[in-house]
Amino acid sequence: MPEPVDVPATKAKTLLGQFGLRAKKGLGQHFLVDRRVLRRIVAAADLTSEDTVIEVGPGLGILTRELAQQAGRVMAIEADSEMVSALSEIVARHPNLTVIQGDIMRVDPVSLLPSPTGAPTSYKVVANIPYYITSAVLRHFLEASRQPALMVVMVQKEVGKAIVAQPGDMSLLAVSIQFYGKPSIVARVPARSFYPPPKVDSVILRVDVHDKPPVDVPSARAFFETVRAGFSAPRKQLRNSLAQGLAVGTQEAADLLQRAEIDPRRRAETLSIEEWGRLCRERDRLES
Repeated sequence: MPEPVDVPATKAKTLLGQFGLRAKKGLGQHFLVDRRVLRRIVAAADLTSEDTVIEVGPGLGILTRELAQQAGRVMAIEADSEMVSALSEIVARHPNLTVIQGDIMRVDPVSLLPSPTGAPTSYKVVANIPYYITSAVLRHFLEASRQPALMVVMVQKEVGKAIVAQPGDMSLLAVSIQFYGKPSIVARVPARSFYPPPKVDSVILRVDVHDKPPVDVPSARAFFETVRAGFSAPRKQLRNSLAQGLAVGTQEAADLLQRAEIDPRRRAETLSIEEWGRLCRERDRLES
């Protein structure tokens, strides 16, 4: 018989009651209570005893304990001070686990990493991220001075689908993530897998971070300046949206696109990462 699934009336609700806590809507707290999903997350992270893991928003530690059993070291950062107090008791028996109170958006990931030889160790990010900060947290790690080798995160289903989109359905978010890594959806997660259940389903998203960007560009900053300009009016043809975003004439934008071998009549959502790279390089040549 399959292993029973933990349900809200047991695991999470019992722990909340034990410590006199409640799920805080303002912090986007939805606690994972499905062991099958838990196993999928941990398996997707490919953890070994050599791995250091940063977990964002550990909450009641349901995922945290599984990570501590598989990884060599776990750094769990939680913004809710009341939750930190409870979590420290819940996971106290794991000596390889450190609970830190703080806002991940105000913390340099490198500062969380052990550095016995003076150089920060490599790490992975595994987390059930509150929906309202998903994009910001992903960018925070991917743009950090030391990026993770791998990210496995729970995100809203529609956000996950947007991140893995291909040319034809690309968005600024998709380009932003795919510039740094290769995203893939591991599994769909129904709302009932959480307590309290959110209003939407989720997906487990895995991002295999590139050792170097997949396109040759002058800098990440120049690349994203170009991409943001192209998406400044995404429903318009590129020659118009790029002109608006770069504050240049429509003909000048069209000429730039043609130099990059891109039809000026196309829309931003149709371009591949490689095409954005070509456009960035052409713009750099004209401006240098």
